[in-house]
Amino acid sequence: MRVNFLFFVILARAVNMTLGAAYSRTSQLAGQSFLDAFNFQAISDPTNGRVTYVDESTAQADGLVSVANNKLILRADYTTTLSASGPGRNSFRIQSNTQYSHHVAIFDIAHMPQGCGTWPAEVGANWPNEGEVDILEGVNDQTPNRCSLHTSAGCTMPSSRWMTGTADGTDCDAYDNSNAGCGVMFNDNMSYGPDFNNNGGGWYAVERSTSYIRVFFWERTSGSVPSEVSSPGSSIDTKTWGEPVALFPNTDCDLSTHFGAHNIIINLTFCGDWAGSSYAASGCPSTCIDYVNNNPSAFSNAYFEFNSLNIYQ
Repeated sequence: MRVNFLFFVILARAVNMTLGAAYSRTSQLAGQSFLDAFNFQAISDPTNGRVTYVDESTAQADGLVSVANNKLILRADYTTTLSASGPGRNSFRIQSNTQYSHHVAIFDIAHMPQGCGTWPAEVGANWPNEGEVDILEGVNDQTPNRCSLHTSAGCTMPSSRWMTGTADGTDCDAYDNSNAGCGVMFNDNMSYGPDFNNNGGGWYAVERSTSYIRVFFWERTSGSVPSEVSSPGSSIDTKTWGEPVALFPNTDCDLSTHFGAHNIIINLTFCGDWAGSSYAASGCPSTCIDYVNNNPSAFSNAYFEFNSLNIYQ
């Protein structure tokens, strides 16, 4: 995932852009209804991780998916020691049955995967010609969160924008800069990993329109979270939400041509292109693959716990 913006003259243009709109709820998902709105993808990992994505029946049998107290839990295997020559650690990759374009999605997350070698991610799409929006991505418990866009050629972001996050790359082209994309680093360590979990989680939201994409985050204990986010109702008005963590305007990127209809994807992989390449500098022990193979109990906290997902269009 990646995101980026610009300052002064570009900032003035961003401020003049009309940000926010009123939306009506089209999906209210929690527990079993959340699970039913997605399908499991037992495919090879596109990011080359030390992982085996399993189908739903295997996930159910192995306890990798569960519903309790109207919450959905998705986790990786944490009991099996892996053979160096065998398949990767069993985990999940689920994709929404519905595709979305102009919309707002509010994720109420109580817990996200943590541990060395982990690489959780949340939102993606047909790649890269119809774009990808990553709202939650990090590796090896390294805070804070980073969100980003990945696109075909010809999409860039100003380096300064009206947002609380810090631009981390302005070229969104998936074939440039080793697919780093245009990213935004959050300014809150409680947006990711153990700090997020120890604080009771929080809310992530993404708003996508034809003129901008915005990403928001509020800690569980935040005093500034809008009531329509913490207690979702039948409608919202994002004009009242204030400054986003990340803003991706259409200033130098035609969003209507670089982004098509998207599925929501929620997955957890290990090592791979990013977590593996950054492992040595993370302070984690051994090598990424050896650690994932030989330390199953280290992944007992490698799980998502979702309170709800609300979609507005």
